[in-house]
Amino acid sequence: MLIFTAAVLSMPIWLDPIGANYPDLLQKFAIFGIFAIGYNILFGLTGYLSFGHAVFLGVGSYTAVWSFKLLTMNVIPAMFFSILMAGIIAAGIGYVSLRRSGIYFSILTLAFAQMFYNLAYSVLMPITNGETGLQLTMHDPRVIDVAFSREVPEGLPSTDFFGISMNGYSGFYFCAVILILAFFIYLKIFRSPFGMKLKGIKSNQKRMKYIGSDTRPYLITAFVISGMFAGLAGSLMAVTDPLAGAERMQWTASGEVILMTILGGVGTVYGPLLGVGIIKYLENIFSSINESVLNNFFSFMPQWGESLLTSLTMPFVGEGWHLTLGLLFMLIVIFLPGGVMEGLQRIKDSIMNKKNIEESEATAKESSDG
Repeated sequence: MLIFTAAVLSMPIWLDPIGANYPDLLQKFAIFGIFAIGYNILFGLTGYLSFGHAVFLGVGSYTAVWSFKLLTMNVIPAMFFSILMAGIIAAGIGYVSLRRSGIYFSILTLAFAQMFYNLAYSVLMPITNGETGLQLTMHDPRVIDVAFSREVPEGLPSTDFFGISMNGYSGFYFCAVILILAFFIYLKIFRSPFGMKLKGIKSNQKRMKYIGSDTRPYLITAFVISGMFAGLAGSLMAVTDPLAGAERMQWTASGEVILMTILGGVGTVYGPLLGVGIIKYLENIFSSINESVLNNFFSFMPQWGESLLTSLTMPFVGEGWHLTLGLLFMLIVIFLPGGVMEGLQRIKDSIMNKKNIEESEATAKESSDG
């Protein structure tokens, strides 16, 4: 835990050589890290694949922005109400969806996700502000700020933590501290008797039922906790950028956290965090590449070669960078079903085997010399 804490807080230093140390990207690493470890509590421990977790991400964002509009620009009430609201919504969705398992559970969560996404553009428009998204305005009441006579800056106010602005590196370090606290809770769940129950459900749910263990309360609890982690991540999105839109509840956002978890290693402690780092870093690189960048990169080629390679590469960068992600995902699933963590374990095992062989050969040589 100490090593993890040091690694997270020193990210601006050790990510500098690869150009990933600017605040916006660091904030994404922390926020989506919380989202991914929360999702791993459900998918990694129980094996229940949810396609609707982006609902809780969106609910967290909307709740946080409403807190900024109605109460105060301090982030603590926003985070509290976001976690609470996400937990309530998760309890309702989980109560219905967890009546089924397998693909039926996944389809139910996807249906709920699409329902909430469409409601945001129709019935819930007074709450979500539709396609425009929910934003701060100059005329928001902010009753707590008014009651305590907080100074109102010219223009739109920014979020803060008791006077500390949530912009730039201060925003990252706030998200980093929340990630560390969330990871501590996540680790406790993994190693607790409750976590062992969840692993038992993933291993053989029918056998647990046969020995008299009611698995449904454990599944609902895991689903709610996972949803609350997603709500926390959604609130931090609003903390760093006070805007909430329905696109955060789209099924593609749920698919992204699934890819992160599988890419890093489902059911492993650190795998989802590795998946977040890889995907968000690749997104940062490949999504920023355009035709002019490719032309400069292939400028050493003849004109026809430069045009050909640029044409072949363009579909995999810029707005089409998801094709690159898809290819990477296919390679991981085919050759490393356990994700990046499996690859690291194979490397470790190979080194240990080589070391054991060398020690055995040295021992045998000493015995023969003796």
